[in-house]
Amino acid sequence: MPKRSEEMLTDVWTSLLLVWITCVPYTSMTPIISQSKSLQTGSTALLRGLVEGQRILSRAKRGWVWNQMFVLEEFSGPDPILVGRLHTDLDVGSTPIKYVLAGEGAGTIFAINEITGDIHAMKRLDREEKAEYTLTAQVTNRDTDQPLEPPSEFIIKVQDINDNPPQFVEGPYRASVPEMSQVGTSVTRVTATDADDPVYGNSAKLVYSILEGQPYFSIDPNTAIIKIALHGMDREMREEYLVVIQAKDMGGHMGGLSGTTTVTVTLTDVNDNPPKFSKSLYEFVIPEELGIGQPGGKVKANDRDIGENAKSTYNIIDGDEKDVFEITTDAQTQEGILRLKKPLNFETKKSYTLKVEAANIRFDPNSGAPFKDTATVKIAVEDSDEPPVFSKPTFVLQVDENAPINTVIGTVTARDPDVTGSLVRYFIDRHTDLERQFNINVDDGKITLAKPLDRETDMWHNITVTATEIRNHSQISRAIVAIRVLDINDNAPEFATEYEAFLCENGKPGQVIQTVSAVDKDDPIQGHYFEYRLIPEMLNNPNFTIKNNGDNSISVLAKHDTFRRQKQEMYFLPIIVTDNGNPPMSSTNTLTIRVCGCSREGIVQSCNVEAYVLPIGLSMGALIAILACIILLLVIVVLFVTLRRHKNKPLIIKDDEDVRENIIRYDDEGGGEEDTEAFDIATLQNPDGINGYLPRKDIKPDLQFMPRQSGGPNGVDNNCTTEWPSSHISTHHPDNQR
Repeated sequence: MPKRSEEMLTDVWTSLLLVWITCVPYTSMTPIISQSKSLQTGSTALLRGLVEGQRILSRAKRGWVWNQMFVLEEFSGPDPILVGRLHTDLDVGSTPIKYVLAGEGAGTIFAINEITGDIHAMKRLDREEKAEYTLTAQVTNRDTDQPLEPPSEFIIKVQDINDNPPQFVEGPYRASVPEMSQVGTSVTRVTATDADDPVYGNSAKLVYSILEGQPYFSIDPNTAIIKIALHGMDREMREEYLVVIQAKDMGGHMGGLSGTTTVTVTLTDVNDNPPKFSKSLYEFVIPEELGIGQPGGKVKANDRDIGENAKSTYNIIDGDEKDVFEITTDAQTQEGILRLKKPLNFETKKSYTLKVEAANIRFDPNSGAPFKDTATVKIAVEDSDEPPVFSKPTFVLQVDENAPINTVIGTVTARDPDVTGSLVRYFIDRHTDLERQFNINVDDGKITLAKPLDRETDMWHNITVTATEIRNHSQISRAIVAIRVLDINDNAPEFATEYEAFLCENGKPGQVIQTVSAVDKDDPIQGHYFEYRLIPEMLNNPNFTIKNNGDNSISVLAKHDTFRRQKQEMYFLPIIVTDNGNPPMSSTNTLTIRVCGCSREGIVQSCNVEAYVLPIGLSMGALIAILACIILLLVIVVLFVTLRRHKNKPLIIKDDEDVRENIIRYDDEGGGEEDTEAFDIATLQNPDGINGYLPRKDIKPDLQFMPRQSGGPNGVDNNCTTEWPSSHISTHHPDNQR
């Protein structure tokens, strides 16, 4: 009741103030009797005193009589509204005066009666557009327009009325507050503005209230701060709230204008919920051939929180053989992925039981809430048809080189790990044994030798053996078999290189001619030891001897210094080299020794006998070049002489050299004289005689052309030949038969 009485009293005083403001302009325009007759002096002194703010102790005389003028905004009516009236002491009725108005809005917004000085507002005014107008008034002689006193300024103020509602310029608003906040926790603050005059009256005095949003939120009516009004607001129950805020002017009293806005309040998440498994028991069936690291199942603990507050980590905290499995967290789905760490074996263990825990990553340890949950996981191992398993992943076998065919090198074994236990067959992958040097028994896995082996060619042989189930040929496993070829002493030692020694003629007895070493392709375990000796025929060699150096090498030494190239240029020294194998192997190698001419320092200069007999300064190459030139000249001379002799020889063959050849054609049917034709070879030798026979000078003309012998039925004797002198040869040429 006291508060209600106070509001009523405030309303009464407000009404009286409005009445006084309305009446003051009219009463202030009443003329005041002044003792001063000087308009100019009085008005000037008054204005100076107002500008300088000085205290006027004695009022000066003035010509103008008025106070500040006011006009209500938004006033509308059929006639212009009277703002006020101007009056001067000069206006006594006898002097023709005229009132003149100038300044802001003069003639458009404000008009003055030239005779009475009444000022009217011609238009509706809006204080929010312009709150006051500064004008100038002056009195002139109506007849002459001469000013009767200086101009004077005055102000017309637009009086505010409550015509603008409050507005939330920045709305609508969004705000957030943590869930489970205490009552009174500040959420946000809203701000409304009112275009009315905040100084005059209560038109701009705002009061805030909530239209929608109770009982969750409250607002301070003066500061507009929104606060939590309800305890235990849970985001998981409701995340967003819409609050409607009202701002009302006139101090919230009746008749005031109002404006509204909305505030969307979101409750932010706090970690107030633990993870929770959807069920307490998970069961999975995992095949025993599941690979290491492969997922075998998934579990999920749901958390009603969001973001980081909902993230959990999973661990296996209990169970049999925990080291067989591991559990990881999927960052996207927040699921626990159960993975295999060790291979499963149905024949060894058929099931597993694990206890899995899910715990929040972020939580307040002081809250006392258990931000974790547990579940049981049972895993059943499913039996699979597995391939055979070798007893060892790699087998290492040994065999002597040159071992006989079908020698058993070793055995590989494999078994079927399944409960049914299928039989296994063995094979050699021939891609790893292209030369087919080995065989294997398909039933028991015994590996035998198919071809002789030579350690000096290949010391190791790596083959792949496969084991296959009889009942399921697709189940195959592989193992590597490394076969080492053991060395036997089957190679004789020999010289490390093809030695050629040089012996100086002027050497001393006992000088080392050559150091000889040997190599052996075999590789005995105890190492090599070579024995060198001369062949039995050379044991008493008068020229050379050998000395053992103790490092598997020997030195060949000369016995005397009487070696001469003219006597013997080259010596051959057979040496027998024997190893220490079982049985020992030996070979005979020949060392070639050349006798050479050397300088005094023992440097070899020449090793050829020809070089010894050549003149000093003439080398063997020069001698060969000279001989080649001489031979070439002799060949040219012989050719030249031969050509000359052939050029002088006559073209016609002499009597003693004349050889004529009759080529006779035989015709079995007989053709008379046409059966035979004689060709004179001289015609071929002498082209000039093509068109006729040349007569011979050494034969009589009647004998040059003898008549043909007739015989046979056709006048031709097929069994006879033409007779010529003894210097002629008659032949039967088979190439001319037709």
